[in-house]
Amino acid sequence: MFTGIVQGVATVVAIDKKDKFQTHIIELNGQLAEGLAIGASVAHNGCCLTVTEINENRISFDLMQATLALTNLGEVNVGNDVNIERAAKFGDEIGGHSMSGHIALTATIQNIIKTENNRTIWFELPEASMKYVLSKGYIGIDGCSLTIGEVEGNRFSVHLIPETLNRTLFGIREVGERVNIEFDPQTQAIVDTVERVLAAKGNI
Repeated sequence: MFTGIVQGVATVVAIDKKDKFQTHIIELNGQLAEGLAIGASVAHNGCCLTVTEINENRISFDLMQATLALTNLGEVNVGNDVNIERAAKFGDEIGGHSMSGHIALTATIQNIIKTENNRTIWFELPEASMKYVLSKGYIGIDGCSLTIGEVEGNRFSVHLIPETLNRTLFGIREVGERVNIEFDPQTQAIVDTVERVLAAKGNI
């Protein structure tokens, strides 16, 4: 389980590419590496990955083909950074919302509006997925727990403060880039339940 509070970014220092399989090696330092053990879960851009090898501060993670195809981690190159969150522990403060690290799909950055003290980013999603995107609801974007701003057609916005821009990749994201999306599980459960009930009654 994760909270959606990204703890920092880490650099991908090596990628071992095989047939429909990759091993990503990232460099973790300080508190991000403290107490880390093989088998631990670490979110990369919101995607839950398992530690497979530890070589001092170089940490390895295996990515299957499904992960590479479904998320933006298949586009990551050596030298790129990824948002990092260690798995939550019992008793940790949950400053965001409960997240599983299971990515549903990616969204495309459609527009970035910069102002003096914050930034608004607009994202595009397939129309069928917009039923899970509700104004003022929660959504996970590249591992960040964020509050949805405006919703228009098949796009939505979030408003980011300087702390989020400094701590995460959102400070350098550009129009056209893809980001990982995890829908709020409570919203998804309610929407899916209502749809099933209405379908059973023949209303949809």
